[in-house]
Amino acid sequence: MGAGHDHSGAVTNAAHRHRGRLWAAFALLAVLMVVEAVAAFTTGSLALLSDAGHMFTDVLGIGMALAAITATRRAGTDPQRTFGLYRLEVLAALANAVLLAAVAVYVLVEAVRRFGEPPEVLAGPMLVVAVLGLLANIVAFALLRAGSQESINLRGAYLEVLGDLLGSLGVIAAALVIAVTDWWWADPLVAVGIGLFILPRTWRLGRAAVRILVQAAPEHLQVTAVLDRLAAVPGVAEVHDLHVWTLTSGMEVASAHLTTDPGVDPGAVLAAARAALHEDFSIDHATLQVEPGASAGVCGPTEW
Repeated sequence: MGAGHDHSGAVTNAAHRHRGRLWAAFALLAVLMVVEAVAAFTTGSLALLSDAGHMFTDVLGIGMALAAITATRRAGTDPQRTFGLYRLEVLAALANAVLLAAVAVYVLVEAVRRFGEPPEVLAGPMLVVAVLGLLANIVAFALLRAGSQESINLRGAYLEVLGDLLGSLGVIAAALVIAVTDWWWADPLVAVGIGLFILPRTWRLGRAAVRILVQAAPEHLQVTAVLDRLAAVPGVAEVHDLHVWTLTSGMEVASAHLTTDPGVDPGAVLAAARAALHEDFSIDHATLQVEPGASAGVCGPTEW
C-alpha cells in the first residue's frame, strides 16, 4: 500500500510568485547592460567592461529563470513528465554559475594583461555610467531579494545582481581615482576585485545546483532524523529503503518502505507517517509503501 502526489502541478513553485519582479529586473538590467557595454568601448575601461559583462550574465540568468518558470507552468500537460519540468529551474541555475565563472576568469586574465601597460581611460563618462549601473542594480537587488531565499534560480539571479552592485561601486571608485590622480592601474585593479568577488559565490551556487541534480539529501535535513521519526510512528516496526531528495527549490521529496506490526490498520499508519513528514520536515511529497510484518524482506533489494 502506498501514497504519493502529483508533482507536476500540485504545488505553486516559489519562483512563480516572483515572476513579475523578475520581468521588471530583466527589463531594467537589459537597458543598462547595453549602455555600459557601449560606454566601456568608448572610455576604454576594463572595469566598466567587466561590469557590463557581469550585467550580461544577470540578464541572461534572469531570462533563463523566466524561461524555466514558463516551462514548469506548462509541465502538467504532458503525462510522460511525471515530475513536471521543475528541474529546469536547477539547470538554469547551474548554467548561470558556469556563465558567471567564465566572465570572472576572462576579467582576471584581461586585467593581468593590462597591468603591464594600462591604457588611458576616460574617467568622466566611466563615472556617469557606473552611477547609472549602481542605481539600476539597487532597484534590481530590491526586486529579487525576497525570492532569493525561496528559489535556487532566483538566488542565482540575486547573487549576480549583488555582485554587480558591488562591482558598480568599484567602478565608481576607480573612475574617481583616475579622475583625481591619473593612476590608470585603478581600472584593472578594480576589475580583478570584481572577478575575485564573483568566483566564490559562483562556486556555492553551482554546488547547490549539482547537489540537487545528483539527488543528494537536502543539506538542512538529516536523513537519520527522518528515519527515526518514521520509526517512531505508532504501528511501524521498521523503516527501510528511505530516500530523501530535492526536486527543486522548496520542494523536498521522500520515499520509504514501512514495515508494520501485526493487526495494525495500514491506512492509519500511512496517514500518521505523512503527517509526521509534513509537520517535522515540511516534506509534502512522499511515496510510502506500507508492508505488513509478514511480507517483510520480500519487497526486493533496498540498496542502490
